[in-house]
Amino acid sequence: MANLNLGRTEFGDQANAGNILSEKEAMSVLADWVPNERLQLHMKQVAGVMKSWALEEEHLSEEDAHKWWLAGLLHDADWEKYPEKHCSVIIEELENRKIDATVIRTIACHGPFHFGVEPSTNMEKMIYVFDELSGFIHAAALIRPTRYEGMDVKSVTKKLKTPSFASQVSREEINDALSRIDRPMEEIISFILRHQPKIT
Repeated sequence: MANLNLGRTEFGDQANAGNILSEKEAMSVLADWVPNERLQLHMKQVAGVMKSWALEEEHLSEEDAHKWWLAGLLHDADWEKYPEKHCSVIIEELENRKIDATVIRTIACHGPFHFGVEPSTNMEKMIYVFDELSGFIHAAALIRPTRYEGMDVKSVTKKLKTPSFASQVSREEINDALSRIDRPMEEIISFILRHQPKIT
């Protein structure tokens, strides 16, 4: 696997605070950069949960919650086309567009084991928490006849304890991400089940 360490911990320019892509602009980037509809879905799901958390748990304004949504939507934008440079390409693109530094650094924090950037703010910690867990829950939903309908926390935790299921999802990273926030796993799974866009 390629070395994806970004080699830095500062991103963007603080002078660009408040400069963000509109929903239409962000969705255009998604369409241009990510041909794979399944990956697009994952990114939309992380974005949806991020925004819901920002509004409900952080009590942020719609404007600030949009930053959480944007980071979630674009966190994997370069994964398909530039797997050997994952994260660095989209970060450079957003820096060139003079996007708010908090959005860019949050994207850089979605995989500290890979990118070498430690999450410090709640926004940075939650994208790390939601990224792997959101994908895992979607994988679990896809094997159920009723998909998300009737899916509960217990069934998700049971699957997490089954190493052969969705083995590409790192349990180590899930546990590490959860260790950085003061919330139990069951609460986070429940939140995702309630708020994740349930597109199948």
